[in-house]
Amino acid sequence: MRAIILSVGAFLASLRLAGFPNIQNLHSSPWQILALLFAAWGMAETARCLQRRWSLYHAGILILLYANLLILTAIVVLMTVP
Repeated sequence: MRAIILSVGAFLASLRLAGFPNIQNLHSSPWQILALLFAAWGMAETARCLQRRWSLYHAGILILLYANLLILTAIVVLMTVP
């Protein structure tokens, strides 16, 4: 649970750092690297929950890992916006 909160919190912080509510003012910020690192930490924490044996729990963790990958991709996109 804390890994999900960490990743979503990093994504929300990255949105705010990019100036999200005002679409006309989107810009990249050097502080977004910290948000990227926190999101990667959240993904690593989620990956620690994987079990060796396949189950529905394992499938749920894989879905969360894919969601974390999307969060990382979105942060990188927000970092490259001019």
